[in-house]
Amino acid sequence: MQWELIILDFNEANLLVKYSYKISELAEKSALSNRIEPSLYEKYDVKRGLRESNGKGVLCGLTEISEVTSWKEENGRRVEIPGILCYQGYNVKDLVKNCIAENRFGFEETVYLLLFGKLPNRTEFEEFSEMLSEFSVLPRNFVRDVIMKSPSKDMMNMLARCVLNLYSYDPDPDNVNISNVLRQCILLIAQFPMLAIYSYRVYRYYNTNDGSLIIHKPKPEYSTAQNILHILRKDSEFTDLEAKVLDISLILHADHGGGNNSTFTTHVVTSSGTDTYSSMAASLGSLKGPKHGGANIKVMQMMQNIKENVRDWKEDTVTDYIDKILKKEVFDHAGLVYGMGHAVYTLSDPRAEILKLYAEKLAIEKGREEEYHLYETVENSAKKLINEQHKLSKPVCANVDLYSGFVYSMLNLPTDLYTPLFAISRVGGWSAHRMEELINGNRIIRPSYHCVKPDLEYIPMDERE
Repeated sequence: MQWELIILDFNEANLLVKYSYKISELAEKSALSNRIEPSLYEKYDVKRGLRESNGKGVLCGLTEISEVTSWKEENGRRVEIPGILCYQGYNVKDLVKNCIAENRFGFEETVYLLLFGKLPNRTEFEEFSEMLSEFSVLPRNFVRDVIMKSPSKDMMNMLARCVLNLYSYDPDPDNVNISNVLRQCILLIAQFPMLAIYSYRVYRYYNTNDGSLIIHKPKPEYSTAQNILHILRKDSEFTDLEAKVLDISLILHADHGGGNNSTFTTHVVTSSGTDTYSSMAASLGSLKGPKHGGANIKVMQMMQNIKENVRDWKEDTVTDYIDKILKKEVFDHAGLVYGMGHAVYTLSDPRAEILKLYAEKLAIEKGREEEYHLYETVENSAKKLINEQHKLSKPVCANVDLYSGFVYSMLNLPTDLYTPLFAISRVGGWSAHRMEELINGNRIIRPSYHCVKPDLEYIPMDERE
């Protein structure tokens, strides 16, 4: 088997050498043939990115699951307001505030709310939490046969592969009856933490000097946040604040309206009538993108660059460096301050406000207050400079990605798991939207694309240039 793999790698290497020039040549042809004149988008009034000219998303569906609000109408005028995120009509700030006040974990309650449209009473909460705990056990030999046999360096791809493999373990995988889909969704919500973290552990064992493969089983008495820290850490130790802050992060990432890229993917793929596992894998593919779920990794890379190049973290020094980032002089030369700005929020992102508050608490526990203040300085400097340089008609605020990566780093979570953690949280929202689409959709989603290529006469092969 080893010799077969070596020969395969050798053959692949030869093919890459043989065809590298030809592929580059074909890529240039493809780029030329697929380029569309930008003015045509205006001519045909194309809503690029499914957005209006003012940035507002094109209305293409209805949902009760969650609402993202950043403005209100006063005297016929649109007035910007601090951002509001509601799950099934409940303000997410109230969900977090009451969990903290009652000294309990809230992610399981949030998932219940998203799926069933109401806050659970104590009995419903306990029964649902027990169901998630029992469903978290992976199929017999799944870790050995799927996760351990072909570890991947990318945890999101590995997570998608695991989800697709679970189709084969399901006795009724293609049935889209609501009760069957709900069973599948609850199963995936419960199993995502194990799939992601076991995949990470196996990859580390086979591809680094991390000498031992430790796989902890989840504890039934633990919340999702507690179990993530328990199964990830070799010693299974964590503080109450660490688990509570991770729980808050899971709550904040659980859903964000029907129009965000991965949730819209859920609606589109679900509308085709396909199975739950294919739908979830497609949403994972969307979330992996650096413009979506992978954004907090770009924030961490940017912050590391700032730390390496700015000796003192005073406001004027940091502001000067942010100015250079915006002018494409330093970092990745993209001219972007990652973690700033949002497609909907303008005055504030409520998720960023909440996470910033608990990032400060965690920074105090970890002795990283100075670094926390650096993030604050970057936020304040970027707000001012972006508005000045781009002369925007509306303000720019920090988004949740600015502080989520910092929180994860203080929790000693590996960067490879940042986006999978987003998925662990968001699978609850995807599940709710899949159910909603199945119940209300009844039509395959098929937007229109206008073809701007002229009709051409066929040319026999020997007459072509």
